[in-house]
Amino acid sequence: MWLAVALGAGVLAYFAWPSEPPPAARWVAPPLLLLALWIGARRPMAGLLLGLMAAGAAGFALASWQASRMAPPQEPPRVATILTGEVAEVELLPEGRRVTLRAARFDAGPVEERLVRVRLKSEDPSRPQPGDRLKVRAMVRPPGAPSHPGGWDFQRAAYFSGLGGSGYALGMAEVAPGEAQPVFAGLRARIEERVTAALPGTVGAIAAALITGGQSAIPAGDLNAMRDSGLAHLLSVSGLHIAAVMGLAFALVRCGLAFAMRLPGKAIAALAALAVGAGYLLLSGSQVPMQRSFAMAAVTTLALLSGRRALSLRVLALAAATVIVVQPAALLGASFQMSFAAVLALIAGWEWLRPRLPQAGRRTAWQRRAVLALFGIVATSVLAGLATMPFALHHFGRVQFYGVVANAVAVPITSLLVMPSAMAAVLLMPLGLEGLALAPMGWGVEAILGVARLVSSWPGAALAVQPIPAWGLGLCTFGLLWLCLWRTGWRLAGVPLLAMGLLSGPLDRPPDLLISGDGRLIALRAGDSLFLQRQSGASAFIRENWQRVHAVAGTEALPREGELAEGMLRCRAGACALRPDPAGAEAVLLRGEAPHAACVTAAVVVSAEPVRGACLAQVVDRFAVWRDGPHAIWLERGGARVVSDRAWRGDRPWVPPVPAPRGIASTAPVAVVE
Repeated sequence: MWLAVALGAGVLAYFAWPSEPPPAARWVAPPLLLLALWIGARRPMAGLLLGLMAAGAAGFALASWQASRMAPPQEPPRVATILTGEVAEVELLPEGRRVTLRAARFDAGPVEERLVRVRLKSEDPSRPQPGDRLKVRAMVRPPGAPSHPGGWDFQRAAYFSGLGGSGYALGMAEVAPGEAQPVFAGLRARIEERVTAALPGTVGAIAAALITGGQSAIPAGDLNAMRDSGLAHLLSVSGLHIAAVMGLAFALVRCGLAFAMRLPGKAIAALAALAVGAGYLLLSGSQVPMQRSFAMAAVTTLALLSGRRALSLRVLALAAATVIVVQPAALLGASFQMSFAAVLALIAGWEWLRPRLPQAGRRTAWQRRAVLALFGIVATSVLAGLATMPFALHHFGRVQFYGVVANAVAVPITSLLVMPSAMAAVLLMPLGLEGLALAPMGWGVEAILGVARLVSSWPGAALAVQPIPAWGLGLCTFGLLWLCLWRTGWRLAGVPLLAMGLLSGPLDRPPDLLISGDGRLIALRAGDSLFLQRQSGASAFIRENWQRVHAVAGTEALPREGELAEGMLRCRAGACALRPDPAGAEAVLLRGEAPHAACVTAAVVVSAEPVRGACLAQVVDRFAVWRDGPHAIWLERGGARVVSDRAWRGDRPWVPPVPAPRGIASTAPVAVVE
């Protein structure tokens, strides 16, 4: 089981590397493996350690190889363009549609190797389907940089997903039938249209998400309610959904073969259920939770056919290794981390609880069986919630407190009503009778949505807290693995590691200043408040991310003059000075004032406009963020620590090169970065 952990550690090592490693690093794993096998025959423990090193080297090589085979990032035109291409995916939105194009062209340019995603106008009457040819005038931009150094890397995620740019339509789209239609993408689009036509509004959007995995049509308010109530996992097609679908398929085939005494009914039903699960995997777009669930289902079916134990931690380890081998970059996403952490805790918890629970046999009183069933639901919610908490804190900075209550009601509804109805609706669609099954499915979805809205409205349902840093998440992950994978008493050593990781958030001091990549948004932290200088066109998404980093509910505008936050922040008409520590460094934000005085007294000068001329202080201005991306600044007693996004991420294939000026070279000083 630890070999899968070592494989993932190797993938993480690749992404943490400061620059792209040489190709020769991909060939370290084979000799290490041979050495491990040779030494392991004589010294098993030494062979195991070398095997773990070989698995880590293999993970490093897999990630490096995947990065090398991806198409290079593209640079869409900076102006409006005529975009043409073949429709690969169609996503429903609360208002309108979003299409993903393959083999796209900008004006009369060459065919792009990467996908392009465009949001059509809400009033556009066209209804493109996968396989159609689409032409539209649009504004397309490349994937954006992280909102701040150390933030989620959108460019890295787009690089490995094959996305080259996204944007919005400026006019109506022209659609022409294509030569061939992708089977599963077209089927997914048709199912979404049929479901949303029968169940309009949020109910239909959630019902379609449960079948196809697309969540883009769910309104933001209801999506937040599902998240704050701890029910967001129901929207991600995963183990709960595939278990319901495959379980129903297994039961139907097994019952159908009940009278065929000479046929191995159990084996045939298991294979039929696996085929249904494979179809569901392809229909839902092969998302990471579904990859994990199907990999486990495949190994479980094999174990069932061979008379071995079906569910175990070894099955989970094999599923994790399979997903990592197929898609190494998925390891960095919250979907992979939370999905595997939840199942890891559930299997380990069940293995520990099973011999300690009273058995509910056939002759057990129904009251006791009901209590045990309720205990199972509550224990499942608690274990999964605790296991995924570190990852929720790191990625989202939020904690849900009433998820156990919401899941105790919503999970049985999903398993017993919603998913069986969804499966029946899909089977009835060729006959045009899907409405018979979608009606009860809609009742179940309405009940789940009602639970989400009710629970999310309770006081303190979701609390924004300081996100835990990457090193804290690493402690939590290793502690969880140590606690769950071992079976002896020393497994308890994982508990203090988990505790230290969960408490690492307050130990990680957020930046005192943040500057966005376009310079239109500058944040200053003074005490528990976050003050913003915001220019026209500033990104609301970046502002919300900065609020999460600083664990504040809102922001305040910089005043024209006055003293704020116990003397930390002093503003006048042309500048603001920030000094969190009276004995520490000072930063000056220029707001029209000449930089001469600030360049002499401040440790760092920040400006949304170019700062020209010589300056003794470090300078982060419009030229600095144009060249090196967003900046973060920490003011310390020894001076100012300035970190740019380019310095943080290093020289990697998904990081754009330093832009070259199109006009006269700038005379602005270069900001010093660490």
